[in-house]
Amino acid sequence: MFNVKKSYRPIEPDQQQAKALFEHATEGIILTDDKGKIVLLNPAAFNLFQYAPDDLPGQSIDMLIPQRFHHAHVQDRQAFYHHPGNRTMGHGRDLFARKKDGKEFPVEVSLSFYHQEGALFVIAFVVDITERKESEQELLKRQQKLETATEDIRRLNIDLEAKVEQRTQFLREALKELEKSQQELNEALSKEKELSEIKSRFVSMASHEFRTPLSTILSSANLLSRYTTTEDQEKRDKHIKRTRDAVRHLNGLLEDFLSVGKLEEGKIMAVPERFRLRDLLEEVTEEMQSLTKPGQTIDCSYSGDPTVDSDKGLVKNILINLLSNAIKFSAEGKSIQLLAAHRLTGGIAVSIVDQGIGISAEDQQHLFSSFFRGANAVNIEGTGLGLHIVRRYLDLLHGNISLDSNLGEGTRVTIELPENS
Repeated sequence: MFNVKKSYRPIEPDQQQAKALFEHATEGIILTDDKGKIVLLNPAAFNLFQYAPDDLPGQSIDMLIPQRFHHAHVQDRQAFYHHPGNRTMGHGRDLFARKKDGKEFPVEVSLSFYHQEGALFVIAFVVDITERKESEQELLKRQQKLETATEDIRRLNIDLEAKVEQRTQFLREALKELEKSQQELNEALSKEKELSEIKSRFVSMASHEFRTPLSTILSSANLLSRYTTTEDQEKRDKHIKRTRDAVRHLNGLLEDFLSVGKLEEGKIMAVPERFRLRDLLEEVTEEMQSLTKPGQTIDCSYSGDPTVDSDKGLVKNILINLLSNAIKFSAEGKSIQLLAAHRLTGGIAVSIVDQGIGISAEDQQHLFSSFFRGANAVNIEGTGLGLHIVRRYLDLLHGNISLDSNLGEGTRVTIELPENS
């Protein structure tokens, strides 16, 4: 048996198939002669230019070109007729066409040619690229906005770095001043034996409480200079937050030192005024809630006459100091109570109750001394000045403070204010 290899002959398209290909093409197809006269158009071309089928045959192809391009188009067409060649779409030119109503639109055009009976005919394939151009313009606008935003971020980073450096310098100077004051204090403390304990605690607190946030600020400032691209924004935000938290901590420390200094110099005096204690309690609760740990809440309640005669600023500082301690020494998810009421015997009592680490009976004897830290609080940030300042403020208001606490069970601090202080 022999294998017979059959020869393959491609099927020649008939006229019907060629007509269908021409009429159903989605691109506009225009046939012109060597004079630039339109010979034939397919339906897609009529729809593209919005002409009736009988409007264009025999007319110049220039009818479909915007008037402002006529001169250049005539030159290009004549050059093409002298040196014809196929040209594909996207030839690197921005081309425009004109509809019957005169409206212009961007197009892509590919050209081919053939000769018949000695005459040159040119076939143009035309595609409306309006949507593509609009998309390109929109993309360009977004790119420009992105570049503008990137430049704005770069400038902000430069400003931020300058501010961080400025504040870091300020803190360095503050530390130098503190070290200078520390030296002067050491000279004074050396004269009195009983003050040696205060000196030791002050040195320990200052070296830890000031240098730790300063180290955080310096390291974050150095790292910020390395993150210069848009993709590093999350890292920059992280170190900016660390810097802000450290500065806030240092501000609190400095406020404690300034308050003690003013009290020692007699520069703080009580200035009584009549105000609504209920409003002050709500105001302080709202402010301190933003500083709580995750899950912590501050529950405020008040009964009795809503007004009181006292120094509003000193009372607010006392409440903020006591609530700060309750937040600091309580774990996440724990509630803190702020309770206030008029007493039947006269005066006002305000209590802050927490569920924190508590205070031992031994430590409670020294809580109101300056720079004292409880044995179970040495690893928690603080100056040991808070309760000392509270006691001094209450002395100015002729008030009292009492404390009830057990280790691991929490603490209740109560302040008593007279009707008129």
